[in-house]
Amino acid sequence: MADSAIVGHLGTAQLAGLGVAATLLATLTGVFVFLAYATTAAVARRIGAGDRRAAIQQGIDGIWLALLLSAALVALTVPLAPQLVGLFGASDSATPHAVTYLRISALGIPAMLTVLAATGVLRGLQDTRTPLVVAVAGFSANLLLNVGLVYGAGLGVAGSAWGTVLAQCGMAAAYLLVVLRGARRHHAALRPDLAGIRACARAGGPLLVRTMSLRAVLVIATAVAARLGDEQVAAHQVAMTLWSFLAFALDAIAIAGQAIIGRYLGAGDVEGTRAATRRMVRWGVGAGVVLGLLVVLGRPLYVPLFTPDAAVQDRLTVVLLIVALTQPVSGVVFVLDGVLMGAGDGPYLAWAMLATLVVFAPVALLLPAAGGGLVALWWGMALFMLVRLGMLGWRARTGAWLVTGAVRP
Repeated sequence: MADSAIVGHLGTAQLAGLGVAATLLATLTGVFVFLAYATTAAVARRIGAGDRRAAIQQGIDGIWLALLLSAALVALTVPLAPQLVGLFGASDSATPHAVTYLRISALGIPAMLTVLAATGVLRGLQDTRTPLVVAVAGFSANLLLNVGLVYGAGLGVAGSAWGTVLAQCGMAAAYLLVVLRGARRHHAALRPDLAGIRACARAGGPLLVRTMSLRAVLVIATAVAARLGDEQVAAHQVAMTLWSFLAFALDAIAIAGQAIIGRYLGAGDVEGTRAATRRMVRWGVGAGVVLGLLVVLGRPLYVPLFTPDAAVQDRLTVVLLIVALTQPVSGVVFVLDGVLMGAGDGPYLAWAMLATLVVFAPVALLLPAAGGGLVALWWGMALFMLVRLGMLGWRARTGAWLVTGAVRP
């Protein structure tokens, strides 16, 4: 959000470029969010079973996997940045800004993936305070660096990218320090273990498919918006930034679900698992209602922070109402997603998200030909969330995901 607000005041073309580059970067790194999710569930199960050393060892294997994956991503993204941006069909005015931001930000991919894996370790250990401290410190550094480099140093979009990279590197270093201390305390090995790394990759495979399908939905939405014009994609970037921000807020309950459900199942407590699930669903609905109201009531205050362009602001009016209406649904979807991840139910999550993509993709891609604009695209996003709700709700009711033990078979 800070990046969008700072870059938005440079101009509409710069904000549109950031919208394309940020979606690409989030896709390249976001598909590997299983480094956090699968690690959280696996570590939490071992904690529930009373084996802390094995829990930390599994987390270290996940960090090594993150480093290997990030090396390949950087090698591909930096030279192919123009071609990747070109896939979105962005305007000539927005494309140079998108390429600049993507190339620089790609250098921070190793730090991003390391943060994901190390965060998963700490969440699995039931420690959410350390990630809070690191996240707040990282955000503060990112904000100060971006303001200083974009405006103070006059680097424009490049300054925003460099500020973010530097903040991410600092966060990764802080996480690694905490994990290494825990490893020494419990005598976990720090060297790479190929068998452990392969096990992490296998466990994360279904979640990789699930996340790639989710990112495909978001990429398709941005690609459709990019073809509607700079004003439309700029408004879409603001709406998507807010949607993602709200998703992270609601995902806090889901992340707690990953750690809590994993621990309960590791300890063989099925009734505790069911009770925690019901409680978190109620929290998800309530949080969604509150956030939806804040989105509507706060529009006059936060929209001007992102862009001074009156045309972009006008296009946001109805879109943000749709975002607000879908928040209670999103709250339940994210909670159930986290519960099933905590249970290690990755294969079902993969198939469910693929099915949702099959429903969403033709609807979104046909919108421009049918004369639909940005509002129609965001009604398509609402449909996407409703389909997810149906598929996850059905799975939660079956109880097939309630598998106990330190390691899910």
